[in-house]
Amino acid sequence: MSRTDLTSDAFTIIRNAAMIKEDEVLIPFSKMLVKICEILKQENYIDNFKVVDGANFKQIKVYLRYNGKKCAIMKIQKVSTPGRRVYASRHDINSVLRGYGLAIVSTSSGIFTDRQVREKGLGGEVIGTVW
Repeated sequence: MSRTDLTSDAFTIIRNAAMIKEDEVLIPFSKMLVKICEILKQENYIDNFKVVDGANFKQIKVYLRYNGKKCAIMKIQKVSTPGRRVYASRHDINSVLRGYGLAIVSTSSGIFTDRQVREKGLGGEVIGTVW
C-alpha cells in the first residue's frame, strides 16, 4: 500500500488508539514524525516514544499518556494536506484553545510549537493541532 501522507496516517493511528484506550501504538517512521513525537513528549501529550526496527522498515512506537482514564490527547488533527498547504506568517499564528492546545508548525529552522514560533518571530506551514 502506498502512503502519500505519513503525518495524516500517524495522527489517525494515534487518535484511534486514544479512543480505544491503547497504551502503545506503532506509527510509520519519518524524520518529521520523530520531531513531532519529541514535541508531543516535551508538551506532556505522550509518555515516551522509540524507533523500532521491523523486518523491512522502521516504525515509531508511541506510548500514550493517560490522566486517570482520560487520554492526554483529546483531539489531534492535521491542518495542512498534500492538496492544500496552510501557511501562516508570524503574525497570523494564533494560539489553540486560548493556550490550552498547541499547533505544530514547520519552519525553515525546524519544527516548533506555536508558542516557540511566536517567540522566535518565524512563520511557516501549520502541520496540525493537538489538545
